[in-house]
Amino acid sequence: MVESTVKNSALVQVRRDQIIQSALSLFKEKGFHKTTTREIATVAGFSIGTLYEYIRTKEDVLYLVYESIYEQVSTQMTPLMKQEHPTIHDMLKIVESYFHMMHEMQEEVILLYQEMKSLPAEKRTFILKQERALIRLFTEMITEVAPMKLAPLEADVIANNIFIQGQMWGFRRWALQKQFTFETYVSYQLTYIKRALHIKDL
Repeated sequence: MVESTVKNSALVQVRRDQIIQSALSLFKEKGFHKTTTREIATVAGFSIGTLYEYIRTKEDVLYLVYESIYEQVSTQMTPLMKQEHPTIHDMLKIVESYFHMMHEMQEEVILLYQEMKSLPAEKRTFILKQERALIRLFTEMITEVAPMKLAPLEADVIANNIFIQGQMWGFRRWALQKQFTFETYVSYQLTYIKRALHIKDL
């Protein structure tokens, strides 16, 4: 969804990876709106003219950052959630892995939600579609392992809760860390999930 005047796809990928990493560090430090494309080019190690061979606008850069964040999550989580015949124990370990990944990527996730409004509508729609695809994997896994038959909407609600609660430590860490360690927070969340699924302690 981001056009480039360069036809060498391998070179485009290399340059965009440089752009993404440079932009991400600047966005975390200064925010999206206070960061200029010239600063992104400088940190990436090339001229502003070269930068515009690979993107058209600063919003294109933000979209590439979003894609990169989603790709990291998807690459790690999708194979785990698509395993054949998962057990309840498998599901809980996968959920725990997701929580830890969101903890490690909390700055990226906060940036993603804070700056979503800066993207054009079509790009926001595409990102939300990717998000829903990941939630659907949680729904399918939950439906398969739950000891009691769940209504489709019930499974969807639990899947959405897992998706958001995994990110909640980043959003509310200023308050949560006064009450919990991260490990304790995860433990309570897993207990909550087991209760929602009517799972007895393993």
